[in-house]
Amino acid sequence: MSHLPAHGITLYSTGSCMYCMMAKRLLAAKGVTPAEIDVGSDRAQLGEMMSRSGRRTVPQIFIGERHIGGYDDLLALDRQGQLDALLARSGA
Repeated sequence: MSHLPAHGITLYSTGSCMYCMMAKRLLAAKGVTPAEIDVGSDRAQLGEMMSRSGRRTVPQIFIGERHIGGYDDLLALDRQGQLDALLARSGA
């Protein structure tokens, strides 16, 4: 299991996932570059993602230790005006 920072953004993804790309684009628009973990070819990382999130689909996004969910969840937070505050509190 990798040792992830308690602060910042972690994005579990695969190289071919359009929702992963859209999540990265939204975060980039906020000035944030997430720590990206490609689970497409690494079963250990996939297991870590599933253990942390309880989900098998990508992307799975964490802000600090808080599990945000996938792209739709990230977008919903942004539309509700909550994403910027979460990013600021995380130190991202």
